[in-house]
Amino acid sequence: MPTDEDLAITGAAPMIPDQRREQILRQLRKHQVLSVHQLTEMFDCSHMTVRRDISVLEQEGRAYSVPGGVRIASQLHSEPSHQSKAVAEQPQKQAMARLAAGLLHDDMTVYLDAGTSTLEVVPHIAALSGMTVVTNDFGIVHALAEALHVDVIHTGGLLDHPNRSCVGGLAVATLRQLATDIAFMSTSSWDLQRGITTPSALKVEVKQVAMQSASQRVLITSSSKYGTFGMYKIAGLEQFDVVISDSELTDVAAEAIRKLGVEVLLAQE
Repeated sequence: MPTDEDLAITGAAPMIPDQRREQILRQLRKHQVLSVHQLTEMFDCSHMTVRRDISVLEQEGRAYSVPGGVRIASQLHSEPSHQSKAVAEQPQKQAMARLAAGLLHDDMTVYLDAGTSTLEVVPHIAALSGMTVVTNDFGIVHALAEALHVDVIHTGGLLDHPNRSCVGGLAVATLRQLATDIAFMSTSSWDLQRGITTPSALKVEVKQVAMQSASQRVLITSSSKYGTFGMYKIAGLEQFDVVISDSELTDVAAEAIRKLGVEVLLAQE
């Protein structure tokens, strides 16, 4: 919570907007998340002024709005394990997969990137005929093992144990030989300025080549990951045709992505 020292900002000489935004960032570095009400008290300004400041900081990729407030942009230093991801946000993932299903039809070749969000697309693929799935994810292969009418190609490559998928040069070499109709991509971190990123260098080229090999590129990712970033950049959001997220993605973020020429679909649970 803000301290008396923080609240002492109130009553100081009026600041120009850039000064106030830098002070907002200073407070966010200390507290990570602050409400609009707390900021109006700190800076003795209106809700409208604070929300304008948040919008500018969001456009700059330095902070991100949350319901009722703002949080600092944060760096992801390691990928969550498959086990932790498998139990998180299941209703959102299933709702996003239903939207993804609307992009599918019979006789397609589909790339499913490693991830628990893309895993939820599997039942929708299995309901169609003439489908081929390319993936680097062992969980997706296992889910399709009994779907004898679906052709499945696993990329092979170096095993990423925590994520139960393959990465590295061998996976890239397989993907370079294939052409897919649509690639459903996942990410652990994304924002407007940096696009999709990862803390794992071995994942970068696999994801990039999977996107290059596809006629249509679709990002499936939850709003909870928006505003985080990893060290390695994979692709800008403008390189996607469609972004599928959940309904908690802010209007500011959704509209900014649409301005890039990308279709944004938000899933209702």
